[in-house]
Amino acid sequence: MNRVIVFLVSVLLLNTVYGQIKKEPFQPLDVFELEWASDPQISPDGTQIVYKRNGFDIMKDKSKGNLWIINIDGSSHKKLTSREVNESQASWSPTGDRIAFTSATEEGSELYMYWVDSGHIAKLSQLEKSPSSLTWSPDGKQLAFTMFVSQKAPVVIKMPAKPKGATWAKPARITDRLKHEADGKGYMEPGFTHIFTIPAEGGTARQITSGNYNHSGNFSFSPNGKTIYFSANRSDNWEYEFRNSEVYKVNIETKNITTLTSQTGPDYSPKVSPDGKTIAFLSYKDKVQAFQTMQLNVMNTDGSNRRIISSSLDRSVSNISWDNSGKGLYFTYDDKGNSKIAHITTSGRITKLADNMGGTTIGRPYASGSYSVSNNGTIVFTKSTPNYPAELAVIQNKKSVKKITNLNADILDYRQLGQTEEVWYKSSFDGRDVQGWIVKPPFYDASKKYPLLVENHGGPILNYGDRFTAEIQLYAAEGYVVFYPNPRGSTSYGEEFANLLYNNYPGEDYNDVMDGVDYLVEKGIVDNNKLFVTGGSAGGIMTTWIIGKNYRFKAAVVAKPVINWISKTLVADNYYGYANSRYPGQPWENFETYWKFSPISLVGNIETPTMVMVGMNDLRTPPSEAKQLYHALKLRKIETVLVEIPGASHGIASKPSNLISKVAHTLAWFKKYNE
Repeated sequence: MNRVIVFLVSVLLLNTVYGQIKKEPFQPLDVFELEWASDPQISPDGTQIVYKRNGFDIMKDKSKGNLWIINIDGSSHKKLTSREVNESQASWSPTGDRIAFTSATEEGSELYMYWVDSGHIAKLSQLEKSPSSLTWSPDGKQLAFTMFVSQKAPVVIKMPAKPKGATWAKPARITDRLKHEADGKGYMEPGFTHIFTIPAEGGTARQITSGNYNHSGNFSFSPNGKTIYFSANRSDNWEYEFRNSEVYKVNIETKNITTLTSQTGPDYSPKVSPDGKTIAFLSYKDKVQAFQTMQLNVMNTDGSNRRIISSSLDRSVSNISWDNSGKGLYFTYDDKGNSKIAHITTSGRITKLADNMGGTTIGRPYASGSYSVSNNGTIVFTKSTPNYPAELAVIQNKKSVKKITNLNADILDYRQLGQTEEVWYKSSFDGRDVQGWIVKPPFYDASKKYPLLVENHGGPILNYGDRFTAEIQLYAAEGYVVFYPNPRGSTSYGEEFANLLYNNYPGEDYNDVMDGVDYLVEKGIVDNNKLFVTGGSAGGIMTTWIIGKNYRFKAAVVAKPVINWISKTLVADNYYGYANSRYPGQPWENFETYWKFSPISLVGNIETPTMVMVGMNDLRTPPSEAKQLYHALKLRKIETVLVEIPGASHGIASKPSNLISKVAHTLAWFKKYNE
């Protein structure tokens, strides 16, 4: 008997050691195995959660997602329906007996209903376009949603009849719109987005809003279900007032629309209080600068007594929802690279409830995620740390956070991820504290100095944080210490910090990045003779700026950059968005300033071997930008290659194989010079 016990203990010990030995670094094909939760919706009674479970299809090279349902304690975790098609936008009925959702069909996305008791489902609609912003009426008898309504082109010509069987060229596209294309979508069909209602039992969709204006985003029913509060820009000059929007209300029966706000700047995402007397909404007064803090406002339902209640918080507020008492609201905000959930009373008292919301941007560690709240105050949200993408977590009775899913145990339990550490250092320019993170290689040895890979974030008015990131883990797995900083201009450090790039971009954010490099060198963590740098979009701008300013890096990968602000401003899909806010005046009015801040102005200084990478369908930082840098370097006989990703838009990594390809190209280029 004792021999048997000794044998079993030995086997267990060997299995434990063997399991530890077999752990491997994160690998490229692991990307296809990742799963993450998104859009969790808790039932009104707080007992169940329906959410979208996302993953990748390795055969079709794209993301996929179905609705799953789980009890609040993590039990009875199962797929909502038996259908193997994409499902999303789950929304509980007010009484919790039904779940409305949208789902793909052969004709496009449609509205569906799921009955909780029976498990039966039914298709409710036959729509011309895909529905968004699905919302229940308070009595559960109607659903409201937004949908695009097509219009004819501004000029319609009559072509002569072509001969039978002839193949002619495709018809010309014609537009008279300021915004007529969008990255990731391409040419935008003429038309406008409107609000519709449909009976919850199915039937004909009824258009509630009218006019040549867009009515998109979140909206809210009045408690009696007779009025919908929404945001839009219905001014005659709406096309050029691209930052502006107002809060309106529309009578569902008469379709009469009333304007409730009139401030210059965005007034949007209105939410009606439970008693129907107050509207909460998000807004800032437009001062025309690089960044402005989004604040939480409340007002009476007739638009009177407007006031800001989040003025004590120097962070942008988002994702607002009333508590059941009507005495306060839940919201989210980013602070120092971490996304929080909080509660605020209507008098302005703020209580933080949770950290680490996020994890739905799989590639790089940007802010993301969402939450929902039941009638009894139970919260569910998507939680992420550097060790895993978004999982479901709950807060009950204002107690500690409890994670109730573990979607990636089947893969990440067998991987040794690089350890993420927060770093703070001083700016050499003005002494400010600057935050960043490093990810060390798996099986890190503190006695060694490692090559450094700097990963600059996009935006630049965005933030990286302590969140899961497949791309950076793949870099670390190849033996690099990866440094990703939040230099000035990054969000989550207050309006003044983010706005330091106003009329000054790129500026001292360059110093902030290099100060971080110096900090890591001085700490003995990295080898000063093995420095590498990369970044995409605004990160591509910073990477080019860095190698145009110094010769310290052995190689660089510049991804989807802006190289020439003059050409970018007038070609990209969001070109009008920089009018009067990035630099004074337009390019033809202020050529010298636009040129001074263009990385192409430094190309004569570059000696660093540089890979230039861009998606061939990129409309945000068009391929012509990347080619300007590549051709300039070739003319100067600097070591360079151009990598063009077929079919990719600005989000190169939206296809998992392209994420892997992007990382593989970067690592291959750096390996060539990492000797």
